[in-house]
Amino acid sequence: MQTKLLTNRIPYTFVRGGYYYFSRRVPTDLQCHYNYPRIVQGLQTSSPQKARVQANIEAAKLDAYWSQMRLAKSDVIGLSLLKASSTSDTSTAISSPNAEAFVSKSSPTLLDALQVYLDQKGKGRPKTFRLAAERACNYVIGISGNKPLLSYTRSDALMFRDWLVDRGLTGSSVTRNFSYVKAVINFASSEFALDVRNPFIGVYHDRTAGVLTRKPIPNADILKVQTECRAIDDDMRWLVALISDTGMRLAEGAGLLKSDIHLDADIPFVRIQKHPWRNLKTASSERLIPLCGQALWAAERIVASDQTSKFAFPRYNRHSTTKANSASAALNKWLKQYVPIGCTMHSFRHSMRDRLRSVQCPSDIADQIGGWTSEGVGQGYGSGYPLNVLNEWLEKALVGLD
Repeated sequence: MQTKLLTNRIPYTFVRGGYYYFSRRVPTDLQCHYNYPRIVQGLQTSSPQKARVQANIEAAKLDAYWSQMRLAKSDVIGLSLLKASSTSDTSTAISSPNAEAFVSKSSPTLLDALQVYLDQKGKGRPKTFRLAAERACNYVIGISGNKPLLSYTRSDALMFRDWLVDRGLTGSSVTRNFSYVKAVINFASSEFALDVRNPFIGVYHDRTAGVLTRKPIPNADILKVQTECRAIDDDMRWLVALISDTGMRLAEGAGLLKSDIHLDADIPFVRIQKHPWRNLKTASSERLIPLCGQALWAAERIVASDQTSKFAFPRYNRHSTTKANSASAALNKWLKQYVPIGCTMHSFRHSMRDRLRSVQCPSDIADQIGGWTSEGVGQGYGSGYPLNVLNEWLEKALVGLD
């Protein structure tokens, strides 16, 4: 048993309370820069696979940083010829373990490239952009190490692909991760004037892998779900009913404010707009949707509730961002007992499109109701259809549900 534990042990980690921690001793010659001789940091995961990747990433960062600290301290030929400001800057850079590492432009590493990419391309971009780029590059570092860009090979790219596929990522997710790594390397190559062929370009993978055909929910099952929503009559079921007769995205609904709901208007409607806690998928996602059918009932219940929160669904907005994934997990678990296999909360959007199609609703009106992007140059002109036109077609689609 002892041998098995040693064989399966993930370097630089230990487990406490079911979660992995990173632990590494500070080299003796560098301990003067630290308050403690060992670095211990929680990795916030109970997954061995994730812990291995994260531990490898942190170890690579430390190795790179410690190498730069030693280089700055070493007796390098010609050091006395450096300008005073240069030696001062170098000593300042290593005085604190939290200082940024000096980037050698002749051989920037992937972490160097990532930093330059985010500094230049990340300005004004949402936080998710930075997180996605960091995650993709950290995956590579966890697999192949934080190497100079010139040292990465096709073999590294293929290992990266195989690792993503083995994790069960869909084809689109694999493509997205590769896109970030390629963009980081290409941008850094231009910034540092490197003559490097990006080995992550042109790597084949099955882009259809893991892609499920989303099914619409049959009309009879929609009615069944809506009946259950009215019977249970709680905030989770209000969200289901709201989505079922508007076709809005789950995240759009979960991140609503009560003030986004307008029941006193001549035609009751809900305003889908950006919020600091919940972004929108596309520019066309910002829209007004008439409230009718069970969506109107749900909106009335939300506004009439005695909750003191400004949010329509406080349980999914207790932190800085709307917990759409939590809402999806909980609602899909409840929904599956009433709908065919393969149907999810997102299937209501597919059903709404079919319901609008069945009453011969013009496609540009359907696009405006659902927040779908319309094709054609002319679609970008004007402010769209008025609320009464949208309401007329949505009412027809709801009649078709009976």
